[in-house]
Amino acid sequence: MIAPPRPEAAASAQERLAALATPPGALGRLGDLAVWLSACQDAVPPRELTNVRLVIFAGDHGVARHGVSAFPPEITAAMVRTFLAGKAGVNALASAHGVAVRVLDLGVDDDLDGVPDDVRRFKVRRSSGAIHLEDALTAEETRAALEAGAAVAGEEIDAGADLLISGDMGIGNTTPAAALVAAGLGLPAREVTGRGTGVDSMTLAHKEQLIDRALARAGDRTDDPVETLTALGSADLAASTGYLLEAARQGVPVLLDGLMAVACALTADRIDPGAAAWFAAGHRSTEPAQTLALAKMGLEPALDLGMRLGEGSGAVAAVPVLRSAVAVLRDVALLSELGG
Repeated sequence: MIAPPRPEAAASAQERLAALATPPGALGRLGDLAVWLSACQDAVPPRELTNVRLVIFAGDHGVARHGVSAFPPEITAAMVRTFLAGKAGVNALASAHGVAVRVLDLGVDDDLDGVPDDVRRFKVRRSSGAIHLEDALTAEETRAALEAGAAVAGEEIDAGADLLISGDMGIGNTTPAAALVAAGLGLPAREVTGRGTGVDSMTLAHKEQLIDRALARAGDRTDDPVETLTALGSADLAASTGYLLEAARQGVPVLLDGLMAVACALTADRIDPGAAAWFAAGHRSTEPAQTLALAKMGLEPALDLGMRLGEGSGAVAAVPVLRSAVAVLRDVALLSELGG
């Protein structure tokens, strides 16, 4: 069980919020986020977010070769190179908002010749298994991926991170992510399956069938969250789960992105209850599984822009909202300070 952010700091922040020279409730979600950050930092008002760090976990998925995506698996490796070149969508947003970006290959189905060695340092395997036919990982690979994610979180925290974000890259990754949410919430595929990269209705129905087959194949192993990752996840999703767990265990707040990050957050909270208290939702994606998992964890997204890019982009776009929350609790005058 992970200890929650400091309730005493949350209470003090709530008192300060109520004492600001603003109408009651006028700051809406900004006020809620300011209180959450105060509790995470044990500081009222909260400190500025000056070292926000994003790690993109990349990996391929065997199910992507079975007609669940609008794009071929080869795009994953190409996008890793695009991140490194600073030319992806999330790079543009990160540059605009002062967020450091790191990309890691956990399971890309490519040797990625010529990329820096650090990108491949934690690689677990080439592609994960097709989950409707076989386990995504072995038990040893799951453990290695969880440990890799925890090690990466530790490195980012040691580098001074005051807010962490996990990003994702992997063609077909909404299929295992939806399966993780279905397993975690005990739901059928029809309630969690979305269009991912924008597939048509026929492909969506096929994707739903494959997720149902994967859930049936996994059986009651889904009662155990680590076995769920082995059966239904992937190297990159397991690493992201380990990353989120380590952040919560070390008391560093995390801003969640779309379906993949939220599926991993739900799994992290299943592994070590209480982890979700250290997470905030950056945005609402168009994937139904993300909304269901957020509701289970009691998280309300800061943004709802219809985004489905992944990469950590929705969370990065929400960073200014969290900085605004810090600013209002820190800089707005108290009602008691006004004259008259």
